[in-house]
Amino acid sequence: MEQNNKSYLMPLIMIGVLFFTFGYITWTNGTLIPFLKIACELKTDTQAFLVTSAFYMSYFFLSIPSSILLGKVGFKNGMVIGLIIVALGSLVFIPAANSRTFELFLAGLFIQGAGLSLLQTAVNPYVSILGPIESAAQRISLMGVANKLAGILAPIILGAIVLKGIGDLESKLEVTTDATEKAAILNELAQRIHTPYISLAIVLCLVAVLFWFSKLPEIKEEEEVKDGKSEKGSVFAFPNLVLGVLALILYVGAEVIAGDGIAQYGKNIGISLDEAKNFPAYTLATMLLGYFIGIFAIPKYLKQEKALMYSAILGLILTVAAIFTSGYTSIYFIAFMGLANALMWPAIFPLAIKGLGKFTKIGSALLIMGIGPGGGIIPLAYAEIGGEANPQRGFWIMAVCYIFILYFAVSGHKKKSW
Repeated sequence: MEQNNKSYLMPLIMIGVLFFTFGYITWTNGTLIPFLKIACELKTDTQAFLVTSAFYMSYFFLSIPSSILLGKVGFKNGMVIGLIIVALGSLVFIPAANSRTFELFLAGLFIQGAGLSLLQTAVNPYVSILGPIESAAQRISLMGVANKLAGILAPIILGAIVLKGIGDLESKLEVTTDATEKAAILNELAQRIHTPYISLAIVLCLVAVLFWFSKLPEIKEEEEVKDGKSEKGSVFAFPNLVLGVLALILYVGAEVIAGDGIAQYGKNIGISLDEAKNFPAYTLATMLLGYFIGIFAIPKYLKQEKALMYSAILGLILTVAAIFTSGYTSIYFIAFMGLANALMWPAIFPLAIKGLGKFTKIGSALLIMGIGPGGGIIPLAYAEIGGEANPQRGFWIMAVCYIFILYFAVSGHKKKSW
């Protein structure tokens, strides 16, 4: 890529602020799943996991429009618009809580996801090509540190507010027979969401103003790397991109199950939600460790494709271990899947867009689209296969995810033509 001669430090710091912001938003879902299951009186885990479906499927529907919009307004303006959309989605939580309407919560999550789709479509290629492509995984790892620090804080902060004393509250609901009293308890619980989401909307608007007045450099795209014959005429003519999209879908599914699903899994195996509400922070903490490894090891000691290969192998081992153990031991194995997942996005993204040239933006949009089915469908399949009846059985779907990611790391990313 043609690179701007200005220092990359300030742009990276500003993008780091963005990664922190949407990291916080993304990883509140792990708290919202058990919270909304209680507040909205949902019957099954599959219903509760519609939280991730509504949030992530917006990526699938809006990534291509996001790419088109970025082509018209540029990266910086696209980031500002994305932040405003996320703020609007956060405010939808207020009437949703007042009426305890699950569908309205899902609408707010979809709008949040729409804004984040625009942000992700902008910032991921921006970080990848704001320097040498060979060290893109290192830069994305730096952004991941900001993202996962926010992810560690999100379930702790939101859980402390909306799930405070949830064990006693559940016990009270079990013995309450009067419908009016039960409704009053649930209304009080639902309205706990007001303060954190109004505050979030205000912070997002302030960050949008910061970016509006910033001087982030626009970046130029490279000419397409020729394959020795002729310039490719379609983005789908790049096997590394197509296989990369599938790898990213499966990675996101595995990450969401390990991060957002661990609290509900803990509850399903008999651990109090007062304790289980903090489990997502454990997964995010191990992811943070993985990002630090990426920062210091890539590309000096470890190529990004090798990092992806080792990560997939570790993920497969931890999955099998989680299936064949029980209690807190299985919780620990699930939490350490964060370490296995940490370097997957930083490695898959640059390997998938490498050599796309004029197709870089649309290729990035297709990768961001993959977040939709990854976060929206695979966790639903996990909940349906496992759920309360047999929670560990659902983890077999993660084994399939890691096997394909291993294939992409070993040979899939090397394919130059079909």
